[in-house]
Amino acid sequence: MAYKISDECISCGACAGECPVGAISEGDGKYEIDADACLDCGVCAGVCPVGAPSEG
Repeated sequence: MAYKISDECISCGACAGECPVGAISEGDGKYEIDADACLDCGVCAGVCPVGAPSEG
């Protein structure tokens, strides 16, 4: 199951730069993960300073 980014996101962009498949992009007020492209690797969760990405 793909990761999702919660409303805790502070739009820092740390996750987007680390995603190996480029599945994360800046959305309206927070970053978003393309569920179809997400590999469920968890790299985004590991670099997020506020723990916004989690398994959906």
